[in-house]
Amino acid sequence: MHAMLAREKFLPVMTIPRSVDEILAHADELAARFENFEPDPAHELDANAVALLREAVTQRSEAERHVIDAVRAAREAGISWSAIGTFLGTSGEAARQRYGSKVA
Repeated sequence: MHAMLAREKFLPVMTIPRSVDEILAHADELAARFENFEPDPAHELDANAVALLREAVTQRSEAERHVIDAVRAAREAGISWSAIGTFLGTSGEAARQRYGSKVA
């Protein structure tokens, strides 16, 4: 939801041009916007904060893949969903719902 709000705040909604004339007019409009653009420091994103967010998301994704591999190994070893849920800090049913289709 927040990503959508941020996108709406910075990116105007545009309709897709259909005819050649509309495409050319749209290209001219974009070129003019680009040439006349003056960045507003108040709307600039901190590059360090963005880099930290990207790294955190990458690490979370890698950790989730690791958890899926561990759940798969646990199921192959005959460990119950209840026990897996306990290790994951949730119920067995919640663990089964979240990972069951990913480890089948």
